[in-house]
Amino acid sequence: MNSTARSGGGTRAVVTGIGVVTPCGLDVASTWDAVTAGRSGIRALASVDVSDLAVSVGGEVRGFDPLRHVSRSDARRLDPHALYAIAAAEEAMQGFTPADPSRFGVTIATGSGAVSLTQDAARTLDADGPRRILPGVVIYGGPDAAAAYLSQRYGARGASVGTAATCASGTVALGDAMRVIRHGYADAVLIVGADDCLNRVNLAVNSTLGALAPGFADEPSRASRPFDRSRSGFVMSAGAAALLVESEEHARHRNAPILGEIAGYGVTSDAYHPTAPRPDGSGAIAAMRAALDDARLSAGDVDHVNAHGTGTPMNDEMEAGALRAVFGAATRSVPVTSTKSTTGHLLGAAGTLEAIASLLAMRDGVIPPTINLDDPAFPELDLVANVAREVRVRTVLSNSFGFGGHNAVLILRAL
Repeated sequence: MNSTARSGGGTRAVVTGIGVVTPCGLDVASTWDAVTAGRSGIRALASVDVSDLAVSVGGEVRGFDPLRHVSRSDARRLDPHALYAIAAAEEAMQGFTPADPSRFGVTIATGSGAVSLTQDAARTLDADGPRRILPGVVIYGGPDAAAAYLSQRYGARGASVGTAATCASGTVALGDAMRVIRHGYADAVLIVGADDCLNRVNLAVNSTLGALAPGFADEPSRASRPFDRSRSGFVMSAGAAALLVESEEHARHRNAPILGEIAGYGVTSDAYHPTAPRPDGSGAIAAMRAALDDARLSAGDVDHVNAHGTGTPMNDEMEAGALRAVFGAATRSVPVTSTKSTTGHLLGAAGTLEAIASLLAMRDGVIPPTINLDDPAFPELDLVANVAREVRVRTVLSNSFGFGGHNAVLILRAL
């Protein structure tokens, strides 16, 4: 068999570059150090007036200077999520030049897109009239705007698109990139998940829905509590995470370091409720089983699960039940963690960030902890609580579930 072929046929899709901007750090090294140390990036919100909101904590990106990555005029024109995407892409793209630009594409995965840009424009329209609205709102206000920007920056002449599937957006984009490369439509795709919904409108609405953890003003780092009995909602965060996905042949031809393979992908819809998951977890179960089948693996081949693990009562209960259904008797022996406990929930960027965490867990032989897990609600799961666990990891299942019933799962594997 050709060295670039996956079991069952087709070209392997491998990850050769990663980059992040998160509440835990402005690059991969600082973020991974914080996540493995269990050092929370969640703080009292400083950039948003939360004086009359039920929520006062979140995962803000701190110390970020857009002028290190774009011109002053672009820094004014672009939405914050796009600026984070550009910075994360810069780190992921180091040393990469496509052999054929027409076979190199860019996808931006985002749950909400340029919300700050469009909300600010609406306020300007109401206060000052239509002539004060800058035309850049049309150019940079779409969910694909950062993809178009990055395609110009890096000369990518393949598909340049935006993908939206709420909190599963990043995982869907990575799964689609795997399929594009596997079937020979591209040599490389830059996938960037990015979101910044830390504004009064989005915080107020998600709080009204009961999705966000209230309180914790005096101890914000304790707010994100996946799988704990006292969990009360997720903690919203901003940021971006980028992965350069290539065919194995393209990567080896340029002697690129390979972090791992995207070996399987499963995606389903609950078709049930706008915000709540199916209580029986059938959509999530089907997505996990589809990803395993796609990778030609069984549940017993999985060394680690990076859970969606939002810390909402319904999600964690559903996900725990779905894991029991998929792993059966092996449930107690597969280490499970939720890195959202330290980073918060990056929404559309969560799947890309957690794919990176999965790859680094394989690289370093360490599973990050689920912090604030003081009273586990699901003792049948082997939850990595509060302290990282050193263990050999070769295969990871990474879950992403979202409002609207989106379920997307990746299998990441070491080569």
